[in-house]
Amino acid sequence: MRRTVHSDAVDQRGDAGDVLIIGAGLAGLFLALKLAPRACTVLTPAPLGQSASSAWAQGGLAAALSPEDSPEAHAADTVAAGAGLVDPVIARLIAEEGPARVRDLLELGVPFDRSPDGALSLSLEAAHSFPRVARVAGDLAGRAIMDALVAAVAANPHITVIEGAKAVALLQDSLGRVAGVITTDKQGASNTLVARETVLCTGGSGGLFEVTTNPPSARGDALAMAIRAGALLADLEFVQFHPTAMDVGRDPAPLATEALRGDGAILRNADGSAFMARYHEMAELAPRDEVARAIHTERMAGRGAFLDAREAVGAHFPEKFPTVFAACQATGFDPREAPIPIAPAAHYHMGGIISDFWGASSLDGLSVCGECASTGAHGANRLASNSLLEAVVFAHRIAERLREGELKAAEASHGEIPPELDPGLLEALRTGMQAECGVVRTSTGLTSLTDQIYAFAETAGPANELVCAGLIVSSALAREESRGGHYRSDFPEPGPVARRQFRHEGTLS
Repeated sequence: MRRTVHSDAVDQRGDAGDVLIIGAGLAGLFLALKLAPRACTVLTPAPLGQSASSAWAQGGLAAALSPEDSPEAHAADTVAAGAGLVDPVIARLIAEEGPARVRDLLELGVPFDRSPDGALSLSLEAAHSFPRVARVAGDLAGRAIMDALVAAVAANPHITVIEGAKAVALLQDSLGRVAGVITTDKQGASNTLVARETVLCTGGSGGLFEVTTNPPSARGDALAMAIRAGALLADLEFVQFHPTAMDVGRDPAPLATEALRGDGAILRNADGSAFMARYHEMAELAPRDEVARAIHTERMAGRGAFLDAREAVGAHFPEKFPTVFAACQATGFDPREAPIPIAPAAHYHMGGIISDFWGASSLDGLSVCGECASTGAHGANRLASNSLLEAVVFAHRIAERLREGELKAAEASHGEIPPELDPGLLEALRTGMQAECGVVRTSTGLTSLTDQIYAFAETAGPANELVCAGLIVSSALAREESRGGHYRSDFPEPGPVARRQFRHEGTLS
């Protein structure tokens, strides 16, 4: 059985051993399992299986699993969705390795939906040319995958889990090699954890926005930690806004999965008119950025936006989409009888810490996996359900690289604890990010927000949240075009050349 400890049981300077994994979502736990028999330590601020974005994923995992589909077609859809910035080699890599990783998850006990003949039941989502999304009970894929991984981790003695501590800074030796992390707990006590290889699997940055589908703790800490250490980051302006978060006054906003539109749900405004065909030829199955902007436009014009699944799903809602149905019921309405009020919400960060084909960052001793990484798979606009796919493919590849052979130990290391951000300033930051760095952006709004972030930093110091927000905003200001998830109303057309933006230092870090 694996060993679980709590943060108050960790020495002031603890030894995490060979591999230290920061984050216990899909990327972190799948990596830990794949590392066997190499010893590893997983660090999580919450009890295992809680507060991970992976558990909230509703759509599922995309892979070319049906006879009529192919990795070539999946890769082509990925490249097309990414608006010129997807690395086609990486797109092909994740598409080719995806089916094997789905089989790994099946072996771990994930109960993907099956058709009557026993084959995997695959759904169609936006911008996919074939049904290829493996789901669980309609919208329970993330929860079911995490439950299976947590159970498997509990049965593996090579994994140690440290609960109740959060990584806030990287440790480095005199040559810049990463040697572990500095952690803090809920009481404010700090510790260091030393490791030969550190892997950041911390999720995204949606918690920096007022309306988000992400857990509140997803505030881009990994990006701030990495930029302070001198790692190379890319494409930080590209935040994907899920078009159909439920507009029911909850934080985080419950998600109305893309699969609802795949099953025929219609987007309507307040007078009942279906509006998506006016914005895009693919209507409800248009790429996410197009759908998000259409919904934003309808809402800003005072017409409202609703997802109508009464005919497409109707009485089957409780069994086909239990998560969405439960969220609707909790807020007092029935999606079988009324359309769901919706709004775009910060959902996924396409930008992140640059990694190579094997998940290694630009810093010795540091690997990255999952949403905090920038592998080249998502470009300017992630294809639906490719995030879970990318996480398991790269977790497997990192494990292959680290599982055998000698890992180099770092020399004496150092690091600095960043200041904490006052809750009031955090809420003001989230409001500003939503208003000026949301679905539609302008130079005036981004410049004003930059000034606000600097003012907050003068009061609070360079907190991780402010460093990450500053990176996103300055990158959005520098990209004077509209591409994928980044839309500038003052530069509404894409530029003549699709180019990536790279950063190795932050304005506040």
